Amino acid sequence: MKLLRYGVKGQEKPGILDPQGQIRDLSSVVQDINGQVLATELDKIRNLDLSSLPLVAEDVRLGACVGNIGKFICIGLNYSDHAAETGAEVPAEPVVFNKWTSAVVGPNDDVEIPKHSSKTDWEVELGVVIAKDGRYISKEQAMDYVAGYCVINDVSERAFQLEGTGTWDKGKGCDTFGPTGPWLVTKDEIENPHQLKIWLEVDGHRYQDGNTNTMIFDIPTIVSYLSQFMSLQAGDVISTGTPPGVGLGQKPPVYLKAGQVMRLGIEGLGEQQQKVVNAE
Repeated sequence: MKLLRYGVKGQEKPGILDPQGQIRDLSSVVQDINGQVLATELDKIRNLDLSSLPLVAEDVRLGACVGNIGKFICIGLNYSDHAAETGAEVPAEPVVFNKWTSAVVGPNDDVEIPKHSSKTDWEVELGVVIAKDGRYISKEQAMDYVAGYCVINDVSERAFQLEGTGTWDKGKGCDTFGPTGPWLVTKDEIENPHQLKIWLEVDGHRYQDGNTNTMIFDIPTIVSYLSQFMSLQAGDVISTGTPPGVGLGQKPPVYLKAGQVMRLGIEGLGEQQQKVVNAE
């Protein structure tokens, strides 16, 4: 299934993509696409006759594909070829940081360059959405806790992230720095999440053109590892790292400017497109 949320920001309704690629309204079936629904209602949605659901206009705005995200956890330097381009050593264990949930926006909403920013960058990433609550999860059981996958743009301000004091988080969680979607693709539709093409373009120039097969830590490892330090809850989102081609890795580095357009996608998970604007 391809689950989604659509409508005015802050008032999104639940939806699903039918086999013809049309959006169907799910609001008569579930209240939202959120942790509670992922934990308890997926089978009910799966058994629906989608042709009986109301059609939604094609040009409707899409919101983030998961509502009321509790935790937005990110893994850094998780592609061997990306670690090499940044000059960093391959980490011995997952590098963990957070994006604040106030960063979450729809897949095609504008991305804002923050005030005082000089180095706003892009990172296409595979998102993993948690299906049920758990902690101290084994690698063998980890995939039982995964609802599905989505596209994430881990927008990053490198000066905020790397050049001041403190943690990466303040360069990762600025408003609009978490485009999520267009849809949550349930795991049964993706045969192997570790073998997906993943790419990003800025103004038509392809900077990132990788594959999830160069991830250092796979999804079961990441889910199990995180669950040793925190409980994971249904609806939490984990962003699993980016392939090479980020602006920081260009020679010389290249950063985003207002008026540019990012387009990005992952095989089987859809595409995003964001216009870059200056924050007011």
